[in-house]
Amino acid sequence: MADRHQLLTILDDLLQPDQFRDYGPNGLQVEGAIEVRSIVTGVTASLALIEAAVRSGADTVLVHHGLFWRGQDGRVTGWMRQRLALLLAHNINLLAYHLPLDAHPQWGNNAQLGQVLGLRADARFGEQDLGFLGRRHDGGGFDDAQALGNMIASALARPVTVVDGTRGPIRRIAWCTGGAQSYFEAAIEAGADAFITGEISEPQAHYARESGVAYVACGHHASERYGVRALGGHVAELLSVAHTFIDIDNPA
Repeated sequence: MADRHQLLTILDDLLQPDQFRDYGPNGLQVEGAIEVRSIVTGVTASLALIEAAVRSGADTVLVHHGLFWRGQDGRVTGWMRQRLALLLAHNINLLAYHLPLDAHPQWGNNAQLGQVLGLRADARFGEQDLGFLGRRHDGGGFDDAQALGNMIASALARPVTVVDGTRGPIRRIAWCTGGAQSYFEAAIEAGADAFITGEISEPQAHYARESGVAYVACGHHASERYGVRALGGHVAELLSVAHTFIDIDNPA
């Protein structure tokens, strides 16, 4: 058995949230039980995840996307009331780490997605150095963008969107999980042959075709399933508490 303060100390020391300019508060967002016996991890603090945590008997929920974001309406109504009411009624802690979890070199979303896709980073790029840049672990490449897209679709077990702008084989690959469309131009500048992220907006298709750099959108949720799961397993092992990752399906 551990306590909430121990858990927060480990997470803050590991992820260094004070080093990031983020869109919301990192760390403890909703205070629950002081004793930590069972941690549930998931991508987003949705009602479905909280309900699953209640059913599992968890006292702590650790997520990438928390409840509170800069500029949002501060009133506790609708979906916010439902989520908060359930957490408070069952005395469940809610902890959230956003950009610090994206960036961590071992337990982060980008690092863990790289492992799933067989990619090894040797450089960083983009704002706050969140983007990863590297190659396949085996040193090889891909004949074209569709071959890269097929590999990603197979690894993540979901369809992906491929915009083929390449003028040759793909060797140098950049990636940044989630909604990192804005990092595409920085990836191009960094010398990538292809860029992988979760989402695509209208301009990126044109940038890909005009720059010759392929763009692959593999799903915001799908690209960010791996960091919080790995992090939860790590801290649970350190504290000798139970851990369960719950993947709430999301097509986005």
